[in-house]
Amino acid sequence: MTHATQLRQLLASGEIVLAPGGYDALSAALIERAGFKAMYLSGASLAYTRFGRPDVGLVGMSEVADTIALIRDRVSLPLIVDADNGYGNALNVWRTVRQFERMGASAIQLEDQQLPKRCGHLPGKSLVAQAEMVAKVRAARDARQHADTLLLIRTDAIAVEGFDAALRRAEAYLEAGADALFIEAPEDLGQMQRIVAEFGSRVPLLANMVEGGSTPLQSASQLQELGFSIAIFPGALVRAHTYMAQEFLARLQQDGSTSGYRSRMLDLQGLNNLLGTSELLEMSAAYDKH
Repeated sequence: MTHATQLRQLLASGEIVLAPGGYDALSAALIERAGFKAMYLSGASLAYTRFGRPDVGLVGMSEVADTIALIRDRVSLPLIVDADNGYGNALNVWRTVRQFERMGASAIQLEDQQLPKRCGHLPGKSLVAQAEMVAKVRAARDARQHADTLLLIRTDAIAVEGFDAALRRAEAYLEAGADALFIEAPEDLGQMQRIVAEFGSRVPLLANMVEGGSTPLQSASQLQELGFSIAIFPGALVRAHTYMAQEFLARLQQDGSTSGYRSRMLDLQGLNNLLGTSELLEMSAAYDKH
């Protein structure tokens, strides 16, 4: 069974797919080790960790493709990939879908923002015309090599054109070939309920939980009860890691030593166990035998 087929089966099970956001092979290994059944490769988290910058359109297609390949080499989890706006027009979308699918994406998320895009919970977004995005969805559908690769189509229209316009755009994207819908940044539970009422019986719906964002935070079980099929927490791991790193560095600056933080960190052996160091060394030794 392919990882894309596995994701389709998870969605068909009726249990919500809880997908933490990762950004590299180590975060992917941690997510898999923790027992999650899928993960989300967050473009925002890539910008945070690779560039130390916000999600304002700095991440390029090749950088995401490289990251997919590294993650896929490390874990077998279904991987939902944030492809931003496809990095250009319909032809760019076609190339992006081909490349991301080849690297190991199980689902590819595309949005209707203009270049340069920005985080869905930041102000100042702008959108391409609905007809242009419909063409991009059609290009993604035509580019797809495997029927089980999920096309997850996002609209950011709530903040730009209003809630009703977001519903109209989502309907058009569904008609163009979307396999799942992501209506970004609903502002209250009433809007979330209307999204489910409009689309929940027809297509899987994704809910994006951003601490401090525009949408009221809900647990995965609450989102399932509302009628959503996928819950992503795309930047939570980065925010938790950054908070911890600030604490650690302040303590190191204060004490000049890590001894006061040892109970809250892995030692070398613990990290090597997580990384599979002994298994790789055994493999190397086996190849070195004559």
